[in-house]
Amino acid sequence: MSDVSFLAKKRYTTKVFDANKKIDAEKIAEIKTLLQFSASSVNSQPWHFIYTSGQEGKQKIAQSTTNYGFNTDKIMNASHVFVLCTRTTIDNEHLQHLLEQEEKDGRFANDEAKSAQHKGRSFFVNMHRNELKDAQHWMEKQVYLALGNLLLGASVLDIDACPIEGFDATTLNQELGLREKGLCASVVVALGYHAEDDFNAQLPKSRLPQSETFTEI
Repeated sequence: MSDVSFLAKKRYTTKVFDANKKIDAEKIAEIKTLLQFSASSVNSQPWHFIYTSGQEGKQKIAQSTTNYGFNTDKIMNASHVFVLCTRTTIDNEHLQHLLEQEEKDGRFANDEAKSAQHKGRSFFVNMHRNELKDAQHWMEKQVYLALGNLLLGASVLDIDACPIEGFDATTLNQELGLREKGLCASVVVALGYHAEDDFNAQLPKSRLPQSETFTEI
């Protein structure tokens, strides 16, 4: 089995965290870099990531789980909690900001290459904004690419993780003031180390066989 396959099989959704075990700052820095460098369609990066390790910050996030009580302790007992947010709009100002950063990072050999990048990205963004009218859904897909990167990366770092969709987005948006920042909460991820009584740590992983999920043509 390759190292990548091993890591994919090793990771699992942690149900109970040990509140006394904390993630080292160096590993959190790695997690932040993994999120920063996640892939996104046309390098659109339509995201923002909020994280906390403090009880006050976790309590704010946990307020959104009133109707999802099974997730409250996961948030409160985790070492760190990340909220992966999606932009509510992908406007021309954001596109220009991306272009300026790419130029600063040396992505363009000349003005022609810079113009081509902006034209190409704008074509796809405008297609989702104007013709398909699914820009919000499309942007959220990019955020979930970042989620996948985070989950596999956590396994590499021997960090346990639990992705959480069971929360009230309206409440969390209000608690964190996201709407005012042009953002909305898409998924919460609790990170830390599983407790000894985490039943899911002992269970075998279950996936449909490759004979059902793959077709070679």
